[in-house]
Amino acid sequence: MVKFLKSGKVVILLTGRHAGKKAVIVKNFDDGASSRPYGHALVLGLSKEPRKVTKKSSLKVQARRSSLKTFIKAVNYTHLMPTRYTLDLELKGVVSNEALENSTKRKEANKAAKALLEEKFKTGKNRWFFTKLRF
Repeated sequence: MVKFLKSGKVVILLTGRHAGKKAVIVKNFDDGASSRPYGHALVLGLSKEPRKVTKKSSLKVQARRSSLKTFIKAVNYTHLMPTRYTLDLELKGVVSNEALENSTKRKEANKAAKALLEEKFKTGKNRWFFTKLRF
C-alpha cells in the first residue's frame, strides 16, 4: 500500500473540537507509539482563518483581519481526510511531540507556528489553505 499521508500534506479534520478545519501533517506515526498504539499524525492547523481585506482598509484593520490562530494536535488516521494540496513549510523544528504534553511548550510552539503561517500567508501562495472551508 502506498503511503500518502506524509508530512506537509494538507488534511481536513473530521471529528472533535476542530472538525471541518484544515491542518498540515507535521509528523506521522504509522505504527503508533507507546502512548498511542494506533496510527496517528501530529498536525498543525488553523482554528481561525484570516478574513477578507480590502484596499480601503487602514493598516491597523488589515493587520487585525489578516491574523490567524493555530492549534497542535495528535489525530488518529481515521479522523483525517487527505486533500490533494501540500504546504511547503519546515515545521519539524517548531512543533514536536513534547509540545503535546507540556502546556508552556505548546504555547511557545503555537506562537512560532503562527508566525511561520502568517509569513506564508503574506507571500500569497497556498491561498486555498488560508481560506475558510465552505460546504
